[in-house]
Formats: sequence, structure tokens, C-alpha cells
Amino acid sequence: MFRVAGPAYRTAHAGHLSLAQLKVMSAIEHCRTAALGGHVEACADCGHWRIAYNSCRNRHCPKCQGAAGRTWLAEREADLLPVRYFHVVFTLPAEVADIAFQNKATIYDLLLRAASETMLTIAADPKHLGARIGITAVLHSWGSALTHHPHVHMIVPGGGIAPDGKRWISSRPAFLLPVRVLGKLFRRLFLARLLALHDGGRLAFFGSMAHLADSRAFLRHLSPIRKKRWMVYAKAPFAGPEAVLAYLSRYTHRVAISNSRLIAFDESGVTFRYKDYRRDGADRQQVMTLATDEFIRRFLLHVLPHGFHRIRHYGLLAGSARKASIARARELLDVAAPPETDTSEESADFRPSCPCCGGRMIVETFERWRQPRGPPNTTAANRETTP
Repeated sequence: MFRVAGPAYRTAHAGHLSLAQLKVMSAIEHCRTAALGGHVEACADCGHWRIAYNSCRNRHCPKCQGAAGRTWLAEREADLLPVRYFHVVFTLPAEVADIAFQNKATIYDLLLRAASETMLTIAADPKHLGARIGITAVLHSWGSALTHHPHVHMIVPGGGIAPDGKRWISSRPAFLLPVRVLGKLFRRLFLARLLALHDGGRLAFFGSMAHLADSRAFLRHLSPIRKKRWMVYAKAPFAGPEAVLAYLSRYTHRVAISNSRLIAFDESGVTFRYKDYRRDGADRQQVMTLATDEFIRRFLLHVLPHGFHRIRHYGLLAGSARKASIARARELLDVAAPPETDTSEESADFRPSCPCCGGRMIVETFERWRQPRGPPNTTAANRETTP
């Protein structure tokens, strides 16, 4: 789709696309093509050969995020504790989402920080859990129909370490923290810091929202949501560590839309599946067709600012203290740490085996923008390895 319609879209919107959006389009268009180079593999025994082009490794590419997600999950598996895990979602109201659209880096960062501080504060309160918890937070900026809908998904263990560090405090079996209390604190923290950003001149407004640069207009814009309930949603706990990993594999490295949801791309536009959350049951799954330009526009809405980290860890899982905190939690729960995987003896010259006969594959690389000439010369390779 990007290869066919991308050049015309860039021409029609010249001067209105950011450098980050242009880079994402280029990466997706060239992913797994000769433009990025690759290698040719040939079996030294049966002669079977295949071409593999390099991936773009862009974090917005639906093809490349699968492998990145698997690597990330393997690293996170060692952090899982034998306790219940909860899924908590913090969502911005529409009035704030509009501001976030023109101030992505600033508001997305505020959303993650305010949501995590809300969880840590309420969890530490003796009236609720009275413990220091761990959080893995993932920012999503999209709705199922590719609309702008910033929200944060959190994975939280059902319990934490007591303030004195001497015991593990477990949550109730199907209850972590009261969502109404979370919503009120989240609203207060977010709005207070949002006003501070506005007063400090750190928010930009243009187009139909240019009037919000004025303090009074900004306060009037926020007035309806000061008493509105801010949505915090807590799902039932997962059915075990395996279910947590399965969830993380779907959410941490997800992009705005995966290739599997695309149904058709033709002269009428792009047809894809989406969920209508206002409906229940089988009616929730719907099909939508958008003009190609509109589909690309919606996809590019969700290109993250350069260097922005959308997966973050807080509390017990934060930074350099993570290993010590996890070790202490395991000690308090009286469970052994998982065995470490030793990869030191793996060969640095690993070659994949032949899918046809299991023989050794000979690999030759080719540079960017060059087409492979043919399979590697297995006869020459055999002569070089024969004494």
C-alpha cells in the first residue's frame, strides 16, 4: 500500500509531513526489499536456495515489531513473579486528547508519569494496599479505527513489598485498587501539571485551537472535564504468568494496525477490520473502508516523536533497582529465581539448517540497492572447507 500510494501522498502533502513521518513511510516502503540489502542462502548438500531481504527495524513497521516483541518478552520473562497480575487502563478525555494531538511528546510523557504516580501513590496508601508495587506501562495513541485515542495500558502484579521491606503484601484475589479513587487522583495530578505546562509556555496551539494559547480560553476549554469522571479501567486478573506474557506479546510492540487486519486495497480504498466498542458480542467486529489517502493520514497520526519511550517501568521494576527489587520479592514470596540462560557457548558463526534436507546453508550477503545474482557457489564453499 505504501509502495503504491506513498509517493503520490508525499507529493500531495509536501510541507505538511514531519521528518519522522517521512522516515516511517520510507522505512515501511523499503522493508524487506533489495533497497535494504540482504543475503542469499544455499544448501551445500541439496542445492536448495532462498533470498532473504533485510528488515527496516522501524518501530512503526508491522512486520518488524514481531521479532522485536519476542526478544523483549524473553528478557521480561525473568521478571515475572508467581502472583496474580492485573491489567489497568488510563484514558485521556477527548478535550485533552485534542491538546495531545498538537503536543505529542509533552502530553504523552505527562500521561505516562501522571498515571504511574497515581498507581504508586494509591497502592502505597495503607487504606488501600500499603505496599510498593511494580508497573510496566505501554502507551497507545490509537483507537481500533486508527483515530487519535491516547491511553496507557499497565500490567501490575497483585501485591507489593511493604514499606519496611520485610514482607510481601498481596492484593485481594480479584481486586487491586479502587478505580474511582484512581480516576480522581489521576485527574487532579494531570490537570495541575497540564496548567503548569501552559503557564510555562511549553504547549503549542495552531489552526482551530490557536485561541487556547490564551490562559482564559485554556481554562474554559478544561472547565467541562474538571468534574467529569476520568476513566480508569481495571480488568480481572490474568490466569497466570503465561497469560501475562501472551498479553504483553500483543500490546507492547503493537503498531496502529497490523497487516492481519487488512482485508483489501483497491481503487475504492483500504478495507480493514476494527472493533466497535459501543457494541457487544459478534456485532463488535466491524469492517470499514477508507480512501487510501485518509488511511495513510490516520496511520501517520500515530508516529511517535523521535526518541520517545512508549514502554516504561515504574516502582519495583524501575531502572537500576529492578534486579534487587525482584530478587527481594522472590525472597519474600519464598520462590526460586528462574535459571539463567547461558549463551556464551553458542557459535558466533551460526548458520540456519536447510529446510529441505537439514544440511548446512552457505550464506552470501549483498549490499543495499543491489539485486542478488544467484545462489552462493556451494562447490567453491565445499572446496574451501575440504582439507
